[in-house]
Amino acid sequence: MKNVLFIGAGSMAEAIIAGITSSGAVEPASVFVMNKSDRARLEELRNKYGIRPVTSGDPEIGQAELAVFATKPKDARQAMQEVAVQLNPSAAVLSVMAGIPISLFEETLGRRPVARSMPNTSATIGLAATGVAMNGEVGDNVRRDILSLLGSIGLVKEVEEDELHLITALAGSGPAYVYYFAEALEEAAASAGFCGQDARELIVQVLEGAAAMLKQRTAEPAELREHVTSPGGTTAAGLKALDEAGFHEAVASCIRAAENRSRELATGQ
Repeated sequence: MKNVLFIGAGSMAEAIIAGITSSGAVEPASVFVMNKSDRARLEELRNKYGIRPVTSGDPEIGQAELAVFATKPKDARQAMQEVAVQLNPSAAVLSVMAGIPISLFEETLGRRPVARSMPNTSATIGLAATGVAMNGEVGDNVRRDILSLLGSIGLVKEVEEDELHLITALAGSGPAYVYYFAEALEEAAASAGFCGQDARELIVQVLEGAAAMLKQRTAEPAELREHVTSPGGTTAAGLKALDEAGFHEAVASCIRAAENRSRELATGQ
């Protein structure tokens, strides 16, 4: 796909830009980026990735074949209105904003192909986990281009729009939960007197190894856990402490809270 316009230049936009330019999915000179007011941020992205900063009124906006909306959800409507007149009527739209429904794009930007997705920031290293929903205006060619673009930054699954709230909670926000767990492991190690680079490297290796085992799909997570857990052993003692602290309930509560927030954002709350 040629001429991709990013509206918004935050961490998610940068993650996708890094992914698509490093993979060769889109040439840097064909990536246009605009934001509300931070020109220094646009120059930073130009220097890092070779993209082209643009501002409202620039002709590149009308040349875009795909407009990627990556602003904060509260700024979504304003961002749409800012480019509505300039966008080519045939340009497709891809949203990476949490909670913003396809219907708002249709209402504000008119009848056109619209896809709504929620990648996570692992897009930067090509390991995003993304769900995407598309409206009825998305034809085969546009669907292929959008899936290819999102596929260049990791795993992508096409789903129904209502399912995106859960996927946002599970995959979009998921890296933060893993980092939070890593923080807790580091804090626990430090409180026992073991900290620094050695602790970090061991924790990262544990997470990487466990993820690789899960990816092999030779056993279910519960079975893999049981393989590590000897009756009366250290792992069993640790898992018992997690259960007594309500580990499963806390994780379920985390996902429900994030999903509910995504639904609230969809209603403008």
